[in-house]
Amino acid sequence: MSGVCFADVTSDEANLRLDRWFKRHYPGLSHVQLQKLLRKGDVRVDGKRAKANNRLEAGQKIRIPPLSKEANESTRNETRKPAAVPDRDIAELRERVLFIDDDVIVLDKPPGLAVQGGTGITKSVDAMLGGLMFDKSQRPKLVHRLDKDTSGVLVLARSTAAAAKLAEAFRAKTARKIYWAVVVGAPSPLSGRINLALAKLPGKQGEQMVPDEEKGKRAVTFYRTIEKAGRKASWLSLEPQTGRTHQLRVHMQALGTPILGDGKYGGAEAFLQGPGLSRKMHLHARAIRIPHPGSGEIEVVAPMPKHMEATWTFLGFDEALAADPFYLPDGEEYPNY
Repeated sequence: MSGVCFADVTSDEANLRLDRWFKRHYPGLSHVQLQKLLRKGDVRVDGKRAKANNRLEAGQKIRIPPLSKEANESTRNETRKPAAVPDRDIAELRERVLFIDDDVIVLDKPPGLAVQGGTGITKSVDAMLGGLMFDKSQRPKLVHRLDKDTSGVLVLARSTAAAAKLAEAFRAKTARKIYWAVVVGAPSPLSGRINLALAKLPGKQGEQMVPDEEKGKRAVTFYRTIEKAGRKASWLSLEPQTGRTHQLRVHMQALGTPILGDGKYGGAEAFLQGPGLSRKMHLHARAIRIPHPGSGEIEVVAPMPKHMEATWTFLGFDEALAADPFYLPDGEEYPNY
């Protein structure tokens, strides 16, 4: 057991919740343990009792009571660079930076790379964040996620303060995300709004979502057909208004037009035969427009991955039809939600 100590809240940690501050510095301390310390008054901020959801201010002093050896060891282990990540993989990820400044990094995530680790996942963006520090002294932070097999724009924050502001933009729906997808068949109507609640399917099948209007969480997606290849396939622009797990994939399947290559939700119907047609999933986070943590806004467009470029060529799609992903062909902007 260590003795009582005090920590100063840095400017980079301003506006961070107290429980998240402890999660960052003492990941071995459980939420239940922290709540017990707070109730007893053992954890204090500027000498006063505090709650887990209190927002911190730069310069405040946090009283940290004696903690278990496990909590302190977890902190040391958390800062250690994962030995399993080859330098080659980190170098390749650095080459995929689309935008960088003092507050934000935007990556072009390749398909097949998980954003976070988990059972059976040996390589992830999260494990390589130490290689994306550049001129900073700390690792950037994930502020949203993409599915492993989805490619495209992924936003990282380079400080805790920037992470809080970017996360708020996603929560407040002031961040606009445009996805491109190829679906099997053609949706009817060709453009519209899907409002279909989703729930996680119970069981040990991994993350599996299903429509469930009674117990599910609200999920809304705007979609627009940009071009069709007869009745075989369609190129869609998708704009989710909520961020549910696998939302776009389940919504497209619900329309009867599964995303090409999405066998998880579309089964055998999600695949087409033809030279150059990859069996990889054809869902790409094409563009994002988000308020900058400082001022103004950021707009970034990610190039299509090679397997989707090949499919565009095979199906005869013309990428110039959506040169500006945020606007309809006649110049009318997408509806705001």
